[in-house]
Amino acid sequence: MSEIKDPMIPDGKVNPIETDYQVGQDNIVVNVGPFGLDIHNRVFAISAVSIIAFVVLTLAFKSDVEPVFSSLRGWLISRLDWFFIGSANIFVLICFVLVVSPLGKVRLGGTQAKPDYSYLGWFSMLFAAGMGIGLMFFGVSEPLSHFNSSLGGINIEDGVRVDWAPLDGASGDIENAKRLGMAATIYHWALHPWAIYAVMALGLALFSFNKGLPLTIRSVFYPILGERVWGWPGHLIDLLAVLATLFGLATSLGYGASQAASGLHYLFDVPEGTTTQVILVCGITAIALFSVVAGLDAGVKKLSEINMMLAVALLLFVILVGPTLIILTGFVDNFAAYLQYLPALSNPLGREDVNYSSGWSAFYWAWWISWSPFVGMFIARVSRGRTVREFIISVLLIPSTACILWMSVFGGTAIEQVVSDGYQAVVDAELPLQLFNMLDVLPLASITSFIAIILVIVFFVTSSDSGSLVIDVIAAGGKVDSPTPQRVFWCVFEGLVAIALIVGGGLVALQAMAVSTGFPFTIILLIAAFSMVKGLMSEPRG
Repeated sequence: MSEIKDPMIPDGKVNPIETDYQVGQDNIVVNVGPFGLDIHNRVFAISAVSIIAFVVLTLAFKSDVEPVFSSLRGWLISRLDWFFIGSANIFVLICFVLVVSPLGKVRLGGTQAKPDYSYLGWFSMLFAAGMGIGLMFFGVSEPLSHFNSSLGGINIEDGVRVDWAPLDGASGDIENAKRLGMAATIYHWALHPWAIYAVMALGLALFSFNKGLPLTIRSVFYPILGERVWGWPGHLIDLLAVLATLFGLATSLGYGASQAASGLHYLFDVPEGTTTQVILVCGITAIALFSVVAGLDAGVKKLSEINMMLAVALLLFVILVGPTLIILTGFVDNFAAYLQYLPALSNPLGREDVNYSSGWSAFYWAWWISWSPFVGMFIARVSRGRTVREFIISVLLIPSTACILWMSVFGGTAIEQVVSDGYQAVVDAELPLQLFNMLDVLPLASITSFIAIILVIVFFVTSSDSGSLVIDVIAAGGKVDSPTPQRVFWCVFEGLVAIALIVGGGLVALQAMAVSTGFPFTIILLIAAFSMVKGLMSEPRG
């Protein structure tokens, strides 16, 4: 790793934006004993009060809020599925255009800028923070769900109409059901989510490292709003970013707590239920606090690299002791199936597979978009020195390939256990437990299941840790070196929001809030994409 310089000082030629705004000029500095605060007086205050009020009201009226969350989630994904699916398509298209256009030569941080991190460190951080918990939770359960749904398709004359299965149901054709199930799964974990992250991250990196603006969401909108971006229009953008990030993270933390609790019950007979999940959230948030205090390099980077090694070890173990030949050939077949069905899977209009397009795809895209301020800013902070082309290829294609491999290994192994061995326990288990049921019939099941729990917990910690750092930057007006107590505050409240949602409605409540904050932020991200391209066009290339 090369020596890390001040990321806000460009190396080489750039086209900076001239503005009188100074980072932190609207901040309030408060010293209480040994603790100091340096907060944006509007963004921090409004977002903090809103989140505290949400936690208090949800916990106070937990018996009344569950049906509200359920209705909210159902209404949003059924009415707006076309909007989420269409928006995700736009982000993918923008990324591919940038890769092949001359704009791909623009270098983040200036024409002479060098990368701050090696490829290994870079990939580990973006992957662990990007969707680690989701891969652990859905790696077995989603391929199995779509495989079973496709297998039960209902034939009509020239095609298939199904109420749940994606696209054409396989109608008893096992091989076709495998291809459909894996293609439908990969669609949610490959190009589209990483394109969402890439667009947000690229905009943040460009306007901070090249244009000289604060590392905060509002800066991306300068070409559109001009100096008004430092007023209330910018305040609202950053407020939405804080709320979207917090609830997107809470959803992932809820999934992680659910799976960790199921794994502990499976291995050690620890009681399942809300109480165990709440205790887990509290304990893991406490661990995350130590990482937050340690900082980006000592905390997040080291944890991410450790977790990456554990994840790779578990992946290789399943490949070696599982149906190795089927897994390896399945990776190629699954990738081909994904490309074959991608146009139909990403079609936003006239869908008959409503439960898939709304219940799965719309929720996923809202969830990923609600994560985009967090993951985007985190990726931006560690991506200085990359060209736009290198950035997009790395952030888009390499993690997508890794996700396809992960789903092919874990999902493919589970499907093969069902098809070849008639193993029904993995199908009948609840979603958080299916990973452990799949591992149970492989050698060293107790050890691998314990490693899986560790992976979930450490992914939990790195997500909370990274999210705290990012939210704090936004709420501190773009300051990247704000006092540690502020990051501690956000880390604690991420855990409290997750607890409130778990108590107030479980996974349905978590999904409802992710979709609710994801919708307005989708509009923000679409505008940001236009502004980002406009900013790139003014930069020197090469």
